[in-house]
This record gives sequence, C-alpha cells and structure tokens, in this order.
Amino acid sequence: MTPVQIKPDVYWVGAIDWNVRDFHGYSTPAGSTYNAYLVVDKKIVLFDTVKKPFAKDLISRITEVVAPERIDYIVVNHVELDHSGALPEIVDVVKPDKIFCSTNGKKALLAHFHCEDWPLEVVQTGSSVNLGSRTVRFIETRMLHWPDSMFSYIEEDGLLISQDAFGQHWATGERFDDEVDQSELMYQSAKYYANILLPYSQLVQKLIAQVREMGLAIDMIAPDHGLIWRSDPGKIIDAWQRWSQQETRAKALVVYDTMWQSTELMAEAIADGLQQTGVSFRVMNLSVVHRSDVVTELLDSRALLLGSSTINNQMLPRVADLLCYLKGLRPAQRIAAAFGSYGWGGEAVKQINAAFEEMKFRIAHEGLRVQYVPTHEDLKQCAELGRKVGSLVLQEAPTL
Repeated sequence: MTPVQIKPDVYWVGAIDWNVRDFHGYSTPAGSTYNAYLVVDKKIVLFDTVKKPFAKDLISRITEVVAPERIDYIVVNHVELDHSGALPEIVDVVKPDKIFCSTNGKKALLAHFHCEDWPLEVVQTGSSVNLGSRTVRFIETRMLHWPDSMFSYIEEDGLLISQDAFGQHWATGERFDDEVDQSELMYQSAKYYANILLPYSQLVQKLIAQVREMGLAIDMIAPDHGLIWRSDPGKIIDAWQRWSQQETRAKALVVYDTMWQSTELMAEAIADGLQQTGVSFRVMNLSVVHRSDVVTELLDSRALLLGSSTINNQMLPRVADLLCYLKGLRPAQRIAAAFGSYGWGGEAVKQINAAFEEMKFRIAHEGLRVQYVPTHEDLKQCAELGRKVGSLVLQEAPTL
C-alpha cells in the first residue's frame, strides 16, 4: 500500500497487520494497523515507527515520499514495541539529528534498546519544536497507557498525533473514519477502550479536560492504531469522555461456563427474568465468546450475572480467566450476582462473589446454587433473580 497524504505534506506511512489475532489477551479478529506519520517541511519528521516485522513496509512507504536519509527528527510518542520495534532499523537508516521523547520515554528506550549513542532529546508538556512552516507542541499523557506516552500537536494543521489514544485494532484498506461503516468503527473503538484504557479512566478524564483547557483547535486526530478521525474528531473525544465516566445504560450481561448444561439452563432462566423487566441483555457462553468481547459488552452494561459449575472445588477455568482479566481492567459501579450448579461442594459461587467484593461491585444476591440439575422450582428462582437484577438496573441510581 502506498503512502496516504492526510494533510498537505503530511503522510501516513505505517503498516497494516491483517493477521494479528491476539493483543495481550485481547482478541483482534479484524487485525490491526501500526500507524506512523511523516511530516515534510524545512525539517522532516517521522512520528513513531511500527512493529519490528513491518520495518521494511515503513521504509518502503517513506521512500515513496522522501529518501529516508533526509529525515531530520524522529518523535517517539510511545515506546511499546508495536510502535518502536522497528526503531533500531529506522535509526540505522535515517541517522536522525534528534529523537524526541518524554523523560520516561528516554528511560524506556534505554531499557529496551540500550541505545546510549542515540541522539535522545527529552521534551515535556509545553515543549515545542519548529519545523519551518509548522510548530510541533508536545503534551505528556503519562499512563495513557504507559508512563512514557505523549501526544504531538501540529498547530498549523490542527493535527493531533495521539499515539494509542482514540485508536482501534482494525485492519482496513481505508485510512479515514468517514470511509468505513460507522457502527463498526464505534464498536471497534469501544472494544479498544474497554480492553486497554478502562483502568486509566480517571486519567482520561483529566487529559480531556487538560486538552480542552489548552484550547487546541483539533481538526484531525491521527492515532497509532486504526482509522484517522478527520470528519468529526469531537465524536471520539466525546465517546472517550462517556466511557471514562463509566456511564452505563439499562443493560445486563449473563455470562457463564457450564459442564453438563445445568448452569446453562440457569443462565437461560435468568435471561427470561431479565427480559420480563424490559432491560436490554446479552447471554454470553465463555466456551464460544472471548473474554475481551465480554468486556466490550460490559463497557455500557449496568449489571453482570456470572455463572460457573464447580470442578475440583473451583470455578471453571474460563470463568477464573475472565475474573482475572476484569480485576486488571477495574470496571466500576456494576451490579453483580453469581450463580451455578454443583455436585457436592459448590465453591464456585462463593469464589465469584469474593471476586465481586474485591472489585467493589454491588452484589445483588448472595448467590444462587443448584445441585446437579435444576428443577422447575430452581428455574423459577433463577427467573426471579433475573427480575430482581433487572429492576435494579432500571433504577436511575441503583441502591441495594
């Protein structure tokens, strides 16, 4: 694929990864992109690089615009290896005069590449560099989502190069937001936020407030993954604002794993009870649904009902896996309930409740357990649990 001009003398020169299917435990069935940007001015600048296997793609695209040796500066907005893996090869080819990075970026680059001979120059919020007809301003965005992270803002173009912020793991032949299906774009954006940025939601709120206070005129947002926001960059900023506030709607998830379908029968009965209250709901079987897709649905869900059979005095492994993943992402202000069938011990429900308590979820029920196969009366209790949780979900501010 050839370079794509996104602004006059500003080019996308990144790489498309059609084949990646897992990103640190987050499923990426639609692949991803590693975006890099080249600005051609009196000084020529490359913003970020790509994952190491795609270094030749990056060099090839740069070469279609300028000879790589003409690049004066490299800006490292984020040191994670999907954006810096190709950096040693690029530095060898380009031999830049300066490599701009944050204070933590310099530490991370030295720790990753042992590059004491590189011309690293530390910048911070408020620092700027003149390229000729353009000025680049730097904004530190620590822990969004690494300590080294920063934005680069090109004033004259209203262009915010936002590293991992506002991105999606989505491989497409298109480069811009207005060239793709909008519902799929927002789904991929929500999945990205839910599975990567959710733990940093308070920092996201502070960053958005800071950017607005700075009065930046943002005409385009160019993230390091996915589509470039040119038609309405405010759309994704507003979405991140909502997601960072963990705003939910009248929606519940019924998530479970099962051995001999008894827990599955309970899940279906709970879903029937939810339906009777009129709330939106999803039923997700962990044997066929990936944990990252559960988290995506949880982003706007007010309640989680989680079920597991008991095996070897434990919850089923896929349920434990989901709870471990959720603890790291730290969703907040969710209503929760546990359920499951068992043969003789029944510890799974207790263990799920303990995880809910650790995550400070509001537990709606002490936990519904059924020995072996649920009876008609057992399933009525399951439906009643669904109705109870559905009623709580419908409240403006649920109180247990």
